[in-house]
Amino acid sequence: MHLENLTKRVVDIAKQAGDFIRQERKNFSPDKIEYKGLNDLVSYVDKGAEKIIVAGLEQLLPESGFITEEKTTTKTGDRYNWIIDPLDGTTNFIHGVPTFSVSIALQEYDELVIGVVYEINLDECFYACKGSPAYLNGQQIRVSNIPAVGGSLIATGFPYYDFEKQQAYMELFTELMKSCHGLRRLGSAAVDLVYTACGRFEAFYEYNLNAWDIAAGVVIVRQAGGEVVNFKGGSEVLNTRELLATNGKITQEALGIIQKYF
Repeated sequence: MHLENLTKRVVDIAKQAGDFIRQERKNFSPDKIEYKGLNDLVSYVDKGAEKIIVAGLEQLLPESGFITEEKTTTKTGDRYNWIIDPLDGTTNFIHGVPTFSVSIALQEYDELVIGVVYEINLDECFYACKGSPAYLNGQQIRVSNIPAVGGSLIATGFPYYDFEKQQAYMELFTELMKSCHGLRRLGSAAVDLVYTACGRFEAFYEYNLNAWDIAAGVVIVRQAGGEVVNFKGGSEVLNTRELLATNGKITQEALGIIQKYF
């Protein structure tokens, strides 16, 4: 199946999972929370959404494997693997804060070729595939033209475990706070990335990230004309657990600031 047609089918599956999550939020109660680790929360909603996504994707590419947050399947593929976060922003979801999303990417061998992020509360679906523009609800999107950190709005995420780098992180946070228009922490890395892709943010940075948090958003940022690098400036980000995504114009300036602390 052609990548663009495949992407449209993935959009439909992401929205099906999003509909399930939206419905379950209406009746969700905190006694349904499970703890995977320190502040690492999950519920039946994450798992149910993942099962919906996996079932749909298996029909699209029966030979594909899966890298998923909730481990509802352990099937691996030789050529194709889907990288899935069924509910990115679980803590927001549990507390009723309206920023959470579905994130689905397709990896062909070592290359990310499709990314779909569905922000459920605003009904905004961002998507892109290799060789195509990036889109939001059918309209093409591009990164912003802001040329310097001084005029930028920058997103980040706060670590909720592994606090070894907390001091360095807070020093970086303080410098950026003084250097840019403002810092934002939405609570969904997938949303932070697609907001960078469509020009709402000029950059997003975070460490302690997993592949499923970022894979889809990375595709969308790059196809929207942005750049995604690790803190050393290299293009490998899926397994480095650190990421800087920008509009492509402030990358070197932002990296220079980050590298003082990381």
